[in-house]
Amino acid sequence: MSTQGKLIIFSAPSGAGKTTIVRHLLKEIPDLEFSISATTRQPRGDERDEKDYYFISKEDFLHRIAKKQFVEFEEVYSGTFYGTLRSEIQRIWDKGKHVIFDIDVEGGLHLKRKYEEHALAIFVQPPSLEVLKKRLTGRGTDSAEKLAERFVKAEKELNYAPQFDIILKNHELETACAEAKVLVTDFLKKDI
Repeated sequence: MSTQGKLIIFSAPSGAGKTTIVRHLLKEIPDLEFSISATTRQPRGDERDEKDYYFISKEDFLHRIAKKQFVEFEEVYSGTFYGTLRSEIQRIWDKGKHVIFDIDVEGGLHLKRKYEEHALAIFVQPPSLEVLKKRLTGRGTDSAEKLAERFVKAEKELNYAPQFDIILKNHELETACAEAKVLVTDFLKKDI
């Protein structure tokens, strides 16, 4: 019989600060391990295969969908897929750890529905859409076209916040990280 731990799901529009919060929690809470998502997009900057993502071809991704190897997957942007492999969650649980996700909003909700009380779904809310746009533009990693696509998606994603267990406001990063640590630690202590 395979082991089952808990899942900590962080979702937010791109640029809300979820990745920074997740990295902070991974340093602070040794029982957590990051779930590496699979994607069909190309690596950005210094991203590495099997560390930041499992970078796979679209053909391989579609083949794995057909074989039901994903717990959840989305075509997040046109032609670009992201997903969570069942084997990735099991790999982490087999080590006796809990899984932490940095995942898009729809994927996060799908995981929460699937794992119910074993999952804590946290929506990281930016101070405003304007601040979010500034953060994304300031990254300098996306073309104007890609930024426009991200802005449209972010507006839509902000409407999903009430469907999450908790809305964590990220007005000040240090405070949001501290609040996230308390929320996650309390959830991991809870008996299910």
